[in-house]
Formats: sequence, structure tokens, C-alpha cells
Amino acid sequence: MRCGRFSDGGNRPEGAQAAVGATGRRAYNRPVLSTVPEALDLTLSETPLAPRRVRDSVTEMTQLVLPHEANVHGSVLGGTVMHWIDLAAAVTANRHCRRPVVTAAIDEMSFLAPILVGQLACVHSRITLVDKSSMEIRVTVESEDLLTGERRHTSTAYVTFVAIDPVTRRPVAVPPLILETDEERAEHQKAKERRRVRLERREAMRSSAKS
Repeated sequence: MRCGRFSDGGNRPEGAQAAVGATGRRAYNRPVLSTVPEALDLTLSETPLAPRRVRDSVTEMTQLVLPHEANVHGSVLGGTVMHWIDLAAAVTANRHCRRPVVTAAIDEMSFLAPILVGQLACVHSRITLVDKSSMEIRVTVESEDLLTGERRHTSTAYVTFVAIDPVTRRPVAVPPLILETDEERAEHQKAKERRRVRLERREAMRSSAKS
């Protein structure tokens, strides 16, 4: 699958995991089980990690939708959009922690409008929450008509990544997040609630699997 170019010319992150989903104008709120070991044996840094700002890791990616990426209705496949979302979110997570990262969960994925062949898919990702080793990334997608310039919000997703040590492959601590604006602080509070719900849901699924 061909990938878009990041606006700053950066390379695609190695090993970014592509998500697989469904198409259509439906909203999904389904957790994805983490690929990270259940026992988080964190490798803590001996010295405090320097905090980083939200704007330091913001990522923009633009992709021209071509016929081989479309369904029978002439709009881009939902799974392709999810692949682009995962890539953009992985770059944001990498930029924040400067460590290898793995996709841990996709809390929410919505398709609000189609992106047609010949239009641009504009993917924007920014970090919303940092925990010990995990980071939540909010990704929004817009379509752009190249003839009229009209933009339309088409998708939103919340993706969680975990930073890992390149040798041990165990989760490692990530830098704290600096919140500079009221918008960032408000999004951070919402992200904390999403994390609480995510952990409760995961625990419920584990309990159900054991019964």
C-alpha cells in the first residue's frame, strides 16, 4: 500500500501497525486489545525526562486518493483511512518520546463523510495525554476538493501508543506533556476520562475471558 508524504518530509515510521476496519458513514467505539505485555515492567530513566510541548510533535500528512484505493462507490476504503491514521499517530508518538512505539489501542473510530477519488485526504494528529509509558493521539481527517478548495471533516480517531526499549522490547517511560493553551488543557481532561473508561473496559473483557 502506498503511503502519503509527511508535510515536513519525514520518513514513515518503521513497523507502524496498520489497522483493519470497515467502511461507511458509521461510528465505531470498539477497543482493540493491546499487543503490549500485560505486566508493564517499565524501564525507568535514571534521570528525569525533559517535558515536551504538544506542538513539538504535531503531524500533518496529505494523501491524494487514487482509484486503486477506492471502493465500488468511488470513495476511499475505510481500512485505508485507518492505515493513514495509524501512520500519522505513530509519527506523533515517535516525535514525543523519540523511542520505538507500538499501537496499543484504538478507542474510537468514526467515518462521517466519504473522501472521493481525486480528492485529498488531509490527516492531522496531535498528542492529548501522556501516562507512564503510553500516549494518546487524537487524529482528525479532512477531505479537500482540489478544484474548489472546499474542506470537510471526515474522520476522527483516538489511538494509544506505548513506547518500548529497542533492545528489551519492554515498555519504557516517556517525557511529560506541557499543556500551553486552554484548548490543550480541555482536551487533556477529556483524554483522562477516555483512558479511565478504556482501562475499565479492558479489565471487564479480561474478567469475562476468565469466567
